[in-house]
Amino acid sequence: MAFDALSELLDESLALPIGGKTYRIPAPSAETGLRVQAIMQAAAVAADGGQVDRELIADAAERDLYRDVLGTAHAELVADGVSWPMLKHAAVTAMVWIVQDKAAAERYWNAAGDPNRLAPNRQARRSSSGTASSTRSRGSTSSTTRRRGNHAGGRKRAPRA
Repeated sequence: MAFDALSELLDESLALPIGGKTYRIPAPSAETGLRVQAIMQAAAVAADGGQVDRELIADAAERDLYRDVLGTAHAELVADGVSWPMLKHAAVTAMVWIVQDKAAAERYWNAAGDPNRLAPNRQARRSSSGTASSTRSRGSTSSTTRRRGNHAGGRKRAPRA
């Protein structure tokens, strides 16, 4: 068995329908992909209250990230007069594609970026998981236990040297 050409296995573009036209977002360069992953990781750390690499954020601010992730489609979107919210949604969708995959990008796109529409509601989660079982699971049947410290009836261990 031989490896097939990777270019034949991967669809290296993202097709986004905007205003009756489908725009093809080409795969980013390796450099852009790595930068987007680093920026998204930094954003996740910042969202959790962690420290962010200020140099990375400054670097992202200096470059046109949306232009990089949209590739050749960026100029086409601007020339066609696409609104800022639509261009931004396309760019963030492309970033989700870069960092995760097409399925995640499609979910983000179809939810219009609304986190509440991304996660199923509580009722849907409950109905999809089935009903809760009333049968208790069996505990461990192992008869070995480990004693800690000085239990009643146990000997006190000498401290380790």
